[in-house]
Amino acid sequence: MPVTLERPAPETATPRSVFILRFVSTVALWSIALLISFSGYEILFWLLISAFGLIALWEFYGMLDHSRLPNFKITGIICGAILLIGSFYYFSRIGPAQSYDFELSVLLFFLLTVFGRQMFARLRHDEPLRTMAYTLFGLLYVLWLFNFITKILYLTPRSSTGTVTGQFYVLYLIAVTKFSDMGAYLTGSAFGRHLMSPFISAKKTWEGFFGALGLALICSLVLFKLMPGHLSMLTWTHATVLGLLLGFAAVIGDLAESIIKRSTDVKDSGNLLPGIGGALDLIDSLLFTAPLLFFYMRLVIRVQ
Repeated sequence: MPVTLERPAPETATPRSVFILRFVSTVALWSIALLISFSGYEILFWLLISAFGLIALWEFYGMLDHSRLPNFKITGIICGAILLIGSFYYFSRIGPAQSYDFELSVLLFFLLTVFGRQMFARLRHDEPLRTMAYTLFGLLYVLWLFNFITKILYLTPRSSTGTVTGQFYVLYLIAVTKFSDMGAYLTGSAFGRHLMSPFISAKKTWEGFFGALGLALICSLVLFKLMPGHLSMLTWTHATVLGLLLGFAAVIGDLAESIIKRSTDVKDSGNLLPGIGGALDLIDSLLFTAPLLFFYMRLVIRVQ
């Protein structure tokens, strides 16, 4: 049985009580994030996103440490913090083009740093390559993907008063993603019979997968119906396609973390959040849905 990084749950805990605790924790946390994004205090929203991202990255490296997989934890955290700071600055003040250049420069700086460190380390067969690969993967998988939430906030033009307008798309992203998670859990628990990938997860079923797509689609269409003016970049067609795509990506994001947890022999990434586990357990599905929404808006809707 896989080991968990969190304290064992009480024996009296039932799947229903765990789901309720997880649901309440998720709603409370993302409600705070959305309230901050709608408050107009952009720096507070960035600080919240950065805190979750860096904690999740720390948890990822902790999972590697648990399995004694080599990594440069401190180097990864420092590079990740630099990436978050620079990306926020360029997107909020200058524009996306220079932000991309900055991110590439951070990755180059990272590669130079880790290769420089290995010059003074004793070589042990393939350990240097594994160390650099694990560290870089964590930086890209956790922080680079999660940082697309900040990019979505600044993707649409500011209003005539200079305030950001992308918070409605952040709300749309989080709601559709979390409704997908909820649909997967509810339909999987009630009707799940056919496992999607038993070698990765013993709980993910095809019934849950289609439940995730269905609830994500409904959420997408309802939000567009309720906020057509605030989601003016979308149409009914876009809302339909995005509902299905985001629901699919949310399931893949959840499975992706399951692969990592199975590979590192842990149950949860941490014990930060009641009923959820760690920060990485909270944001795992958003790691795939956020970049998908961003690139859909850039390449399909052609938001400049």
